[in-house]
Amino acid sequence: MHLHLAFVAIALPVVLCAQDAHHDHHHDEQIPLGYVKYPYQAQYPGDGDVTADSIFSGITTFARLPWVQCLSPKGSSEAFDIAFLGAPFDTGTSYRPGARFGPAGIRAGSRRLTLYGGYNVPLETNPFLSGQKIVDCGDIPVTPYDNHFAIKQIEQGHKTLIQRPTFSPLGNDSVTGEPLVPISIDGKHHPRVITLGGDHTIVLPLLRSIYSAYGPISVIHFDSHLDTWKPSVFGGAPSDQAAINHGTYFYWASQEGLIKNGSSIASHGAIRTTLSGPADYENDDNAGFKRIEAREIDTIGVDGIIKKIRETVGDMPVYLSIDIDSIDPAFAPATGTPETGGWSTRELRAILRGLDGLHIVSADIVEVAPAYDTNAELTTMAAADVSLDKFIVSESILTPFFQVLFEVLSVMTKTPLGKVASKSKAN
Repeated sequence: MHLHLAFVAIALPVVLCAQDAHHDHHHDEQIPLGYVKYPYQAQYPGDGDVTADSIFSGITTFARLPWVQCLSPKGSSEAFDIAFLGAPFDTGTSYRPGARFGPAGIRAGSRRLTLYGGYNVPLETNPFLSGQKIVDCGDIPVTPYDNHFAIKQIEQGHKTLIQRPTFSPLGNDSVTGEPLVPISIDGKHHPRVITLGGDHTIVLPLLRSIYSAYGPISVIHFDSHLDTWKPSVFGGAPSDQAAINHGTYFYWASQEGLIKNGSSIASHGAIRTTLSGPADYENDDNAGFKRIEAREIDTIGVDGIIKKIRETVGDMPVYLSIDIDSIDPAFAPATGTPETGGWSTRELRAILRGLDGLHIVSADIVEVAPAYDTNAELTTMAAADVSLDKFIVSESILTPFFQVLFEVLSVMTKTPLGKVASKSKAN
């Protein structure tokens, strides 16, 4: 007992010193209001602050963001502006399974996002210091035994998050100074959710959730595959549930009126799949999608692809869905259905930065299957950076994932989900 008391007496000053050191780094203002500051709490370096700190310690959240159990009774009242949410589902895939481990892999690949600070040089912003509250809500508890029930779980989990109040108000327009009003159809200001998949089937329940706040939505979809196939063609639909999979979810979304017809980019800049025949493209057209083939980057370039996307979606609310197989397997091999001839990580990141100013209400990155990655984790790192600028298998293959998300997060924090009242009425 005496030894135990002595240990407590010695350990207490050490903890206090650690907290003092934390104050010396001037990170207090970056910690969300009311959040408990543990020694492993993520730090977000600003201009001239300490970087290259111990980013490999502590629990693994996306970019070392605060972990909030948003779907538990304790976290049900937690407000935020942007949340990362895992959907570990992969029983809708047609080839290689394993994307249920995608959320864990992407989080592991994202840990070094703040190693040097989170300032995005091309977009001239640091999303972590934007003043918005960004959290990691963990994963939706998805059953691997019943696809019908799992899809309901994903829809309800996502809807639970986007239907709660935001942490920050919309504020005023940066140009006119006039108050902004929400762009949602229900007149509420909703938080944004970035979902970590999971195979691409998860987008159907996610779009059902988005519909509850925004109605029919415009979609920007990066993928090597159409994903609008008729169930009778893709898999043959041997049962009602088998008809919903990662190649047919956009077909069903179109049938249910979840997508704004004629105002979507489907699989743009990445489409390069083989087809059953020209009828697949006719079906894709009927679903309301427009295509930008992967090979077009050789003719119209990155700027031309960005121009096509922006002309199509305009300033409408838009949902962004990114399949990691839009990137060439040379850069991101850890995916369920790899296709050669894709974009490089650099090209996709440049295109995502070209979306700056669009009203991206929510987003996802899917089909990350860490088991097929290399020892360098190339894929998960790509996912994290693209969405924000592993199952630890290798840090180089998973890299494209967090790099992608870094870009998406940067774009989101720069553009509020609101319009000036007069412009909103005009539209």
